[in-house]
Amino acid sequence: MNLTSGEDLLALDRTHIWHPYASTDPTAPLYPVASAQGCELVLYDGRRLIDGMSSWWSVIHGYNRPELNEALTRQTHQMAHVMFGGLTHEPAVTLAKKLVDLTPQGLEKVFFADSGSVSVEVAIKMALQYQMSQGKAEKSRILSLRKGYHGDTLGAMSLCDPVTGMHHLFQAILPQQLFADAPACGVRDPWDPACLDSLKELLHNHHQTIAALIVEPIVQGAGGMRFYHPQYLRESRALCDQFDVLLIADEIATGFGRTGRMFACEHAGITPDILCLGKALTGGYMTLAATLCTNKVADGLCSGEAGVLMHGPTFMANPLACAVANASLDLLCSSPWQERVARIEQQLINELSPVEKYQAVKEVRAFGAIGVVELHEPVNMKVVVPRLVEQGVWLRPFGRLLYTMPPFVISSDQLSQITAAMADICQFLSQ
Repeated sequence: MNLTSGEDLLALDRTHIWHPYASTDPTAPLYPVASAQGCELVLYDGRRLIDGMSSWWSVIHGYNRPELNEALTRQTHQMAHVMFGGLTHEPAVTLAKKLVDLTPQGLEKVFFADSGSVSVEVAIKMALQYQMSQGKAEKSRILSLRKGYHGDTLGAMSLCDPVTGMHHLFQAILPQQLFADAPACGVRDPWDPACLDSLKELLHNHHQTIAALIVEPIVQGAGGMRFYHPQYLRESRALCDQFDVLLIADEIATGFGRTGRMFACEHAGITPDILCLGKALTGGYMTLAATLCTNKVADGLCSGEAGVLMHGPTFMANPLACAVANASLDLLCSSPWQERVARIEQQLINELSPVEKYQAVKEVRAFGAIGVVELHEPVNMKVVVPRLVEQGVWLRPFGRLLYTMPPFVISSDQLSQITAAMADICQFLSQ
C-alpha cells in the first residue's frame, strides 16, 4: 500500500488506529508527519513544525542525526536481535558499562527493559524480592509521592497520584500503596523542613510494611510538572536508610541532562538503591529502558527463595536499541549539553515570565530545559493544538499545563517561536 497523500493516511488512521490518551473521536486534531529533521517535523502538506516536545522528552539531539543513523545501520548488518537469556552481545555490554560510569556512584548492576513503565515494574520487583530475601516479606508496599507519575502499566499506575496521576479509574484493581504529600518547597525556594512531615510520619508509622520509596528526583513530570527542593531528596535518602526502606529514583523523564545535570539525583548528591531510566536513553530512536541497582540489592535479591530476578522481556537488550543508545550517549557526552541546557533555561525564564500577566495563567516556571505555564483551567485540545500548529509549533498540553521540553540542539530563534506561541495561547485564553 502506497499512501502518497496525507488525506489517505488520515482516513485509514481514523478507521483503524487508537492513539495514546485519546478517544476514537474522528474530529480530534491529528497531523500526518512525512519526515523530521533537526528540531522540525515536516507534515505531508509541507508545513514545518518546531517540535517543542522532543517527542515526549526523548529526542534530545533532534531528528535524523547522522551519528545515530550510522550506528543503527551498522548494527542492522550484524544482528537486529538475539534473545538475552543465556546470551550476550557487545552493544549491551558496552551500554551497561557506560551507564554504570555515568550514573551516581554505587549503581553496579543493569537490567535492560522495553520501556520506562516496564523499568518501574522491574524496580518494584527488585524491591519486593530484596525485602523477601532479607526475611521481611511483610515489606510488601511501595511509598510514593502525591503529584507523581510513574507510567501506565499496572504496577506503575499504582504508584501514580490517585487523583492527578490519570489512573483513578483503575483504583479498584490496583495494588494499594502509600502516598506522602508532594514536596511543597520549590527548587529555588528557601528550604522548609516541614515539607518532610508527611513523609516522616508515614515512614515512622508504616516502615514495617514498606519495601521502598519511589520518587521522581527534583522534577515531578506528568503528574503536574513541579520542581522541588534538592534538600527533600537528601532527607529522603537519609530517612530511607533510617527505616530500612529502599530508595527508587525514577529518572525516566529527567535522565540524560534534562535538568542541567546528567541525572537529577546529582542536584542532591545522592545515590538511590534503584534507578529507572528510559526516554532519552536512545535519543528517541528506539524504545529501550534500564533499571540499575546497587550490588547490595542485586546480591541480596539473588540470595532469596527464587535466586533470580523474576522478569525477562523478549526484546531485553535489543542490539539495535543498545547500539543507538551507545551512539546517543557518546554524542551527548561529547557535546556542550550543559551550556545548551543552561541557555534554554535562561531563555525560557526570560520569555515565559511575562505571560504571568494574563488572566488565564496561574504560574510560570522553568528549570533546565523545561518550561511550564500552569493555567487556571484545563486546555481545550481541539482549540489550542490547531492554533499552535498554525504558528508552526508542535506542543502537546495536558490538563492545565502548557509546557515545552525542547531538544537540546534547538536554536534561540526556534525556541523564541515556541515561547511566542505559548504567549499567544495565554493571551487568547484570557480574552
